[in-house]
Parts: sequence; structure tokens; C-alpha cells
Amino acid sequence: MANVNAMTVDVEEYFQVEAFAQDIAISEWSKYESRLALQMDKLLSVFAETDVKATFFTLGWIAKAHPEIVKRIVAEGHEIASHGFMHQHLSKQNSDVFFEDISKAKSLLEDIAGCAVKGYRAPCFSISADNDWAHDLIAEAGYEYSSSSYPINHDLYGVPNAPKHPYKLANGLLEIPVTTAMWRNRVFPAGGGGYFRLLPFAIFNWLFQKSDVNTVANFYTHPWEFDPEQPKIQSNFKSSFRHHVNQRSALSKLTKLCERYKWTTMAEAYLTQTYPQFGSWQKVANGDY
Repeated sequence: MANVNAMTVDVEEYFQVEAFAQDIAISEWSKYESRLALQMDKLLSVFAETDVKATFFTLGWIAKAHPEIVKRIVAEGHEIASHGFMHQHLSKQNSDVFFEDISKAKSLLEDIAGCAVKGYRAPCFSISADNDWAHDLIAEAGYEYSSSSYPINHDLYGVPNAPKHPYKLANGLLEIPVTTAMWRNRVFPAGGGGYFRLLPFAIFNWLFQKSDVNTVANFYTHPWEFDPEQPKIQSNFKSSFRHHVNQRSALSKLTKLCERYKWTTMAEAYLTQTYPQFGSWQKVANGDY
């Protein structure tokens, strides 16, 4: 992977993740200990030491609670982007609620950061193949790009028939999928998240190198993935395992990844290039492109 790739972080608290959505009500969020300052200090220190610039897809809820973190991200030369305001799966929102959420987040982030917010990422990559309004509303809210699709099969998200490389939709919005790899005619996740923690570094790195060497990789992670001391939330085994697996070794693995490849922000990596233009999201997501 010889190109400069895009490093991204979805900025949310450990108690806001979709895996625990059935265990923790939004009204309970304020009762949990915030670990974000400690977690962000770890990430930002690694990025500074390895000369990495990243895009931080930040919740509006986080920006309101921790404006100093948003300001630090910008001061250290990173890109602020939007993760929406309340980190709610799109299946729980209608179009009016969604538009208000992403518009409110963009406005608040821009006010605190003092710069334009160009990018958006849906919580849990939850824009499904049959959704006919989300990408149009993202464009209407003033975003230039979205990174809301992961073209794999997964029980919580995934649009496996969607393109594996960046493209523009009919409305002009640039959609940037998370990186995948092909092996034996099968698609494998190679863009970070829980898979990065679960797999030994050598195996993940092998998958990462299987992705197209002529494209820019789109890698993502979360601050809570590097904090093994965070409070344990009572949940089912599957959700707990996904959330906590290999958190103790995750920071050293991320440091290796940062040292081995070149990384920059989404805006720097993608917005200076040209891309094919396809049709509506519904057609594209179902493989009609």
C-alpha cells in the first residue's frame, strides 16, 4: 500500500456504541463516567509521534460536552467531520429526524472548530441498501462527502453489493467506502474497527495489503478501543466480546500501522481526485452501477 491513506476516528463514548444500545438508554448517558479525554490523549499522542493526520468523525453530543477536545483536534492539524448528533442507527430515525440530527451536528462542530465540516459518517454505517433519502439529505445539509458504507456482510451493517471504491452519487455527493480486500473471490473487511483488534497484526496487515494498491485506503477506529480500563457494561456475550476483545494490545498495533504506512485526512486523501458518477443510492447499493 504505497499511497497516502486516510486515517479516521469515530469519536464517541464507550457507552454510546450500537452494540450496547439495547442495554443503555440515551437518558442514561450522562450517568456514565466519561473516558474520552484519556482515550483521545492516547490516540493524539500516537498520531503526533508517527506524523499522522486523521479525520475525526465527531458526535455533536460529544462536541457539546467536550468542546475542548474538538478544539485540540483542529489545533493539532487534524480534520473535524460529523458523526451526527446522537449516534442513533438510521433504522430508528425517519427523514425529518435524520436531517435535523446531521444539520445540528454540522452547525455545532463548525461553531466550535471554527472551520467548515465537509464529511459525514452514519452511526454504525447504517444507511441500508433500501434507504432512499439519507444520501440526498446529507448532500442537502451541505456535506461534500460521506463515508457511511461498508461493502461487506455483517449483522449490524453492510451493503455487500455496493462499490468497493469511492464514487459520486447522482446528487453529487462523494461516497467513500471503508476498505475491503478480495481473497479467493470473497470480500473481507480490511478497514479497521473490531476486525483490527480481533486479528493478529500480521494477518490484518496481509489483508490490508490485499486491497487495491492503486487506491487510497480508508481505515477507521474509535477512542474506546484503546482503553482496557473502561467500566464494563452488562450485556450479552457477543456484544461484550466484540467491544472488549484485545483492547490491551490495540494501541501497539495501531502504532505499527501508523509507522508502516502513510496517513492523512479524508479531505486531503480524497477531495482532490475525480471519481465515476453513478445513479441513485438505492440502485448503486444493490449493485446496479
